[in-house]
This record gives sequence, structure tokens and C-alpha cells, in this order.
Amino acid sequence: MSKRNDLEQKALQYIINTGFEGVLQSELWRKLGASSREGSRIALKLESKGLIRREKELRDGRWTYRLFPKRLPASIDSIADCPCLMCPDAARCDPASTISPQTCERLTQWLISISKNESGLSGDS
Repeated sequence: MSKRNDLEQKALQYIINTGFEGVLQSELWRKLGASSREGSRIALKLESKGLIRREKELRDGRWTYRLFPKRLPASIDSIADCPCLMCPDAARCDPASTISPQTCERLTQWLISISKNESGLSGDS
């Protein structure tokens, strides 16, 4: 039983490491040294737990599944250009102060730009 849990953990970690590209189910089982039956069960279990999503894909004339992580680990790149990191007022910034995240124009503009980028919008207002 612990062998299956160990394989589940290894499978999940491998899927997470593939990021947005995902991995074919058959490639994963070969990488883990598991049988296709065992691998299929693990994929279904990870999907039922909400940890991955499976998308049907036609590959070399056969139907298979590509496995994607539902969540990816946070990356420093996601906040590298946050204005708070180099803000001269950072030491005085506090929600209870006159200088606060709630009233910061630079932070607001940065958040708006992220929102536009994520929704596929471009251009200035």
C-alpha cells in the first residue's frame, strides 16, 4: 500500500515539474517504471483528488491522456516587478498608516497590469 502512495507522490511531483506542458500518461509510467494499468489507476486517483487534470489527446494515431498539474508552485518571477520590493516607503507602509497597500497607487497600477495580462488584454487605458 505504501508503494502505491510513494508512486502517487512521485507521479504528482513529476507532473508538477512538467508545468504547463504536461506529460503523456504513457511517458509518465515509463519514467516511474510502473505498468500502464498501475499508472492509469494512479492518474485517476490524482484526478479524483483534484491534483491533476487529464486531457484526451490523439498521439501517433492512438488516444491517450496528457496530464497537467492543477496548481503550480509559486515562482519568484510572479512578483519580481512588484513595486513593493523596491519601494522607498516600505519601512513605513502599514495598513493602519497613511502609507498603506490599500492607498498605494503604484501597487494598484501593478495589480491592474497583472490582471490585464492574465485576462489576455493588452494596451494602455
